[in-house]
Amino acid sequence: MEIQFTTRIFKEGRTYVAHALELDVSSCGGTKEKALKNLKEAARLFLEEAGKMGTLDQILEEAGYTRTRQKVAGPKFISRSLLRTSRPLTRSAIWSTCATPSKPGRDLR
Repeated sequence: MEIQFTTRIFKEGRTYVAHALELDVSSCGGTKEKALKNLKEAARLFLEEAGKMGTLDQILEEAGYTRTRQKVAGPKFISRSLLRTSRPLTRSAIWSTCATPSKPGRDLR
């Protein structure tokens, strides 16, 4: 059985990380090519183990795949966007805006 999946590659320090989006499986390597090779092996092992455990159909269905006999079709993406959001408040920022000192000069942090 052959399964296609979408990958993204990013760099963490000197290591390349490859991530299979639909399967939520990742691997890494010293080069992009090695990270992709390791990802293919990790995805194969993940799917093989899921098959042994009897959870493969459920995993594929939850990931948006459809299966007929030996053919597996991946999810059809209808859109791709890069979104941004403001970063969450840090703990110190939350404390400085929410803490009310009980006495002058006393901080509750």
